[in-house]
Amino acid sequence: MGVSTVVCVLLLNAVFISTLAEKHSLFYIYSALNKDVSLPGIYEFTALGLLDDREIDYYNSKEQKKIPKQSWMREKMQEDYWEKGTQSRKSKEQWFRVNVDILMQRMKHNNTDLHVLQWRHGCEIDESNGKVKFERGIDEYSYDGSEFLSFDDENMRWIAPVQAAEITKRKWDDVAILNQYTKGYLEKECVDWLTKFMEYGKETLRKHSPPKVYAFAKKSVRDSRKLTLTCLATGFYPKDVVMSVRKFGTSFPEHLITSSAVRPNDDGTYQLRKSVEIQEDDSADFHCYVSHSSLKEPIIVQWDKTNNIKSKNDAGSVTAGIIAGVLLIISIIIIGVCFLKKIISGEKVLVSCPTKKSLPGNGESNRAT
Repeated sequence: MGVSTVVCVLLLNAVFISTLAEKHSLFYIYSALNKDVSLPGIYEFTALGLLDDREIDYYNSKEQKKIPKQSWMREKMQEDYWEKGTQSRKSKEQWFRVNVDILMQRMKHNNTDLHVLQWRHGCEIDESNGKVKFERGIDEYSYDGSEFLSFDDENMRWIAPVQAAEITKRKWDDVAILNQYTKGYLEKECVDWLTKFMEYGKETLRKHSPPKVYAFAKKSVRDSRKLTLTCLATGFYPKDVVMSVRKFGTSFPEHLITSSAVRPNDDGTYQLRKSVEIQEDDSADFHCYVSHSSLKEPIIVQWDKTNNIKSKNDAGSVTAGIIAGVLLIISIIIIGVCFLKKIISGEKVLVSCPTKKSLPGNGESNRAT
């Protein structure tokens, strides 16, 4: 085995081994509309818990009850967890209702148009060899799809990207214990709940699904002399994956690649596709390379030019699987793309200082109630 071959093998193994480190996340998303839109599945207030992008609990202003969305959540969490969670969500619903009005006044908006206020908070971890490492915490608010206020965890202060949020920023930064609690929740309490949920749902959440990989091409829409070559990996879980499009074993540079980014399928798995334009008469060998933690070794699929139509059909049939997942994400975004509204009003600060007694004990921060 030559030196160059050894180097290539080592590099391939390094890329593959790097995927064995898993990233996990726990986020809560609260969304509020200024009025009822009378559309099915769309409510004035919605709260959603997401573990690794999978819905684990849900609340809306119609049912007004926090409910489990995973069987293991229903089995593992005691009744008082759901009772406390319901009370916490009701409290947040009232908070949002008051502050949507305050924010609309601040922005000089009336009730004729639809406005959305959203708060998202949670944490991400990296898990390698059984060790958990905190990666980052997110606590942010937005209004009508634009960022309004976000927490700088490292410096323990709020960032106001718009002038309307300056008053709120100053009010929140003046309450040192509030920022200390926010940092503590993101870095410690959220991580504790994330790992606890991962343990409870390990049979489901840690069940790795290997990707199915397809290579296909179609006529370029920009140049009739070219083809758009696509690599598609689908059905994999968890979502961290490495994919490259290769010519004679050499990856195309990223600036030539068009990527869909990782997207959810409707069954809790994910898909990713990457495309590159090639000359239609190019006789080179093209491959799709995919590495994933469910695999003992990477999958390498060669594009079969003589059987391309079949490959396209296979890939096309998979596309439908993503639609439900995308609709879920879209509905989440529609229901709440903005976050902090109560803090912006120069009026009464509606946030009580957190105390041990006020903590909900159900994985979510109670700072904003």
